Amino acid sequence: MARHWKVLLVTSVAVMMALLDVTIVNVALPALAAAFPDSALNDLSWVLNAYNVVFAAALIPAGRLADRWGRRRLFLAGMGLFLVGSAACGLAPAVGVLIAARCVQALGAAAIMPTSLGLLLPEFPVQRRATAIALWTATGTVAGAAGPSLGGALVAWQGWRWVFLVNLAIGLPGLLAAVRVLRENRDTTPGPFPDVVGALLLGGGVGALALAVVRLPDWGATSAAFGGTLAVGAALLAALAIRSVRHPAPVIEPALIRIRSFSVANLGSLVFAAAMNALLLCNVLFLTQVWRYDSLATGGALTAGPVTAAALAPLVGRLGDRYGPRAVALPGGLFFCAGALLFARAPGQPDFLADFLPAAVLIGAGAAFSFPGFGHAAFAEFPRARFATGVAIASCLRQVGAVVGIAVLITVLNDDGGTPLAVFHRAYQVIAAGGLLAAGVALTLGRVHARDVAHVPATRPAGGPAAGAATQPAGTQPAGTTAQPAGTAAQPAGTAAQPAAGTADGRAG
Repeated sequence: MARHWKVLLVTSVAVMMALLDVTIVNVALPALAAAFPDSALNDLSWVLNAYNVVFAAALIPAGRLADRWGRRRLFLAGMGLFLVGSAACGLAPAVGVLIAARCVQALGAAAIMPTSLGLLLPEFPVQRRATAIALWTATGTVAGAAGPSLGGALVAWQGWRWVFLVNLAIGLPGLLAAVRVLRENRDTTPGPFPDVVGALLLGGGVGALALAVVRLPDWGATSAAFGGTLAVGAALLAALAIRSVRHPAPVIEPALIRIRSFSVANLGSLVFAAAMNALLLCNVLFLTQVWRYDSLATGGALTAGPVTAAALAPLVGRLGDRYGPRAVALPGGLFFCAGALLFARAPGQPDFLADFLPAAVLIGAGAAFSFPGFGHAAFAEFPRARFATGVAIASCLRQVGAVVGIAVLITVLNDDGGTPLAVFHRAYQVIAAGGLLAAGVALTLGRVHARDVAHVPATRPAGGPAAGAATQPAGTQPAGTTAQPAGTAAQPAGTAAQPAAGTADGRAG
């Protein structure tokens, strides 16, 4: 097997494991309630929410550190931390211990996500980058969508603890393979140490906003708790923005946000992630509360979407390489919207083949097209010296989208206006609007073409030097790319070429 396929396999297994735990616990909530009868539903919901909030808050600092200290090093540390957290979850004697262990899992996942794509992309030639992103993204999409299915099967088979212990069976072989296959790459001239205060502001701001959204159904939009938490999050992020302009080594470099394809694609990804995660939970609740499926039947019914997404991944990669990311992301949003509208017509009596399967296939197609399309657009013109940071920003926004989508869903479902079936129909209509909005964002991408960008665009903070450095894996130019002439590098449209500022470090080990 060619080396780049080995790297794809190893990194995809880790991503699958990290994103599986975003949704796999959904079906286990009834079993957790039975195992811990003294715990209120709000307390048990933090088994889900703690993972999402910590994951979102830690992603960007982890990506920034990976670009400086080494992506392979942080990837391996993240996998080890995730496995320790998984074992602690599976053995947890109380809900408080389980929630704390979920936070440990989330920190490990936050290290895995940005480093995985940062290690993978330099192994592929630029002209095949859409294929690499499509396959990598498909793994995460399938994992997230298959979480409820696998969770239902594990709960029915061995109980809720195996929802977490299954990670050991996946992660330990993956960790051993990663030690052998992956080679180190980093920004070899990173400049000053990344802004520690900025990292704290970022983590606190994202965490506060996520907390406000998660607790909105309980607190209410007019409560002092909601308004105060929202204000704290906004103030921390505003302070981060001001500090990032002035600091010589900001956690989020303003020059990266000014790359139009990156910013627009991440907006689309956030919107689609909100709709997708709301639909995943909505389907679980609809099948169990309206159609009265048990956990095993629910898991089986939810497999159609992930199977469709996995089957379409190679085709989506080829289409993205040939026609560009907009031609992939736009139909993805429309497929998703159509599937959600079909769900909005589902009757109160179960009929899987006629009323659930066609919609689930359309949803799977929407995920298979949208996430890779937006991912390809985000990194088509992104400097390879900041791949880990870029993936962290993108993953953070997707995770924030997931938190927002679930909070909106819970708010809609808590509305007492109508029968349970009518409330679910209304929820699916709101979700369909999210898919349509994602398609609209995809339409604004314009023509984006992948190219090798070696340097961060020029940024001159007050009193600081221009930022930017080249990086390459293990001392080699990515296969299939053209070496940059001395002193120049391809830049995103509208920015000036910068002097080359570094070469790749040696291969680890």
